[in-house]
Amino acid sequence: MDEALKKQALRMINYGLYVMTSTDGKDVAAGTVNWVSQCSFKPPLVMVGVKGDSHLHALVEKSRRFAVNILADGQKDLANDFFKPTQTSEGTLNGRPYVAGSTGCPLLTDTPASFECRVAEIVHQGDHSVIVGEVVDAHVRKTAEPLHMRTTGWFYGG
Repeated sequence: MDEALKKQALRMINYGLYVMTSTDGKDVAAGTVNWVSQCSFKPPLVMVGVKGDSHLHALVEKSRRFAVNILADGQKDLANDFFKPTQTSEGTLNGRPYVAGSTGCPLLTDTPASFECRVAEIVHQGDHSVIVGEVVDAHVRKTAEPLHMRTTGWFYGG
């Protein structure tokens, strides 16, 4: 296989940017993710690719719950804040305000929407796991065009 063509082809897949969070009630983890897709209507399921050696992955595996915060176009700086290790301080996560959702997972209040999931299955393959979650709650704070990987000039994949 031609590696350059593989990378070019795979980077043509459309990706959004999201901040995924999890908690076990004591510990909190968050990270920017982009491999997210709905994969079932009934029950409502989503799948998220999460780096296998990350703290976020370990906490989702332990707590069996997570939230996905959908970023709006123009929130590249917010996405960038979650490429760093997670830090909490009096109602903020990496300096961004949040509230606890119905699952206890952090919901960033500056994002237009979020949804909360209970883990249905984790598929361990390669350097990322596919985490399948059943959507158990959803929140829309405002209507906005979502942030797309392509508009940031960043690449992840291929």
